[in-house]
Amino acid sequence: MKRISSFLLMFLLAAFIIFMSLKQSENFSGAEYDIRIVNGFTDNSSLALVIWCTSDDKDIGGRALQVGDDFSWSVKTNLWGATPFHCTMKWDATRKQFDAFQVQRDVQRCGPLRTCFWLVREDGFYFSNDQVNWKKDFSW
Repeated sequence: MKRISSFLLMFLLAAFIIFMSLKQSENFSGAEYDIRIVNGFTDNSSLALVIWCTSDDKDIGGRALQVGDDFSWSVKTNLWGATPFHCTMKWDATRKQFDAFQVQRDVQRCGPLRTCFWLVREDGFYFSNDQVNWKKDFSW
């Protein structure tokens, strides 16, 4: 009886691992996601949008974006997901920090092309996976 229980336990464990790998294959296979942040201001201000992005294990630096400029990078997931990327935005005296990429939130919503677009406007931060349909996620 003990031998059957051990066998059953091993079988269930193997089935669970296979199920999880099929369900979250992008995490196991190391899917790559492209993140792009665009200065979408419309007031043609001479003031740049200053951006600085980091994760727990990587500092990808910062940029000063004029209207229409963008800042982009790629993130590769692994068995444990990926480290979230936080960005700090500064425009004039206004400052905001947000998660530009977070596995639990973005794996599905970045779509089959694995692209995560952010458009920063005067009234907030908009997300899209196709640069056509935008949804406001955060306000300044």
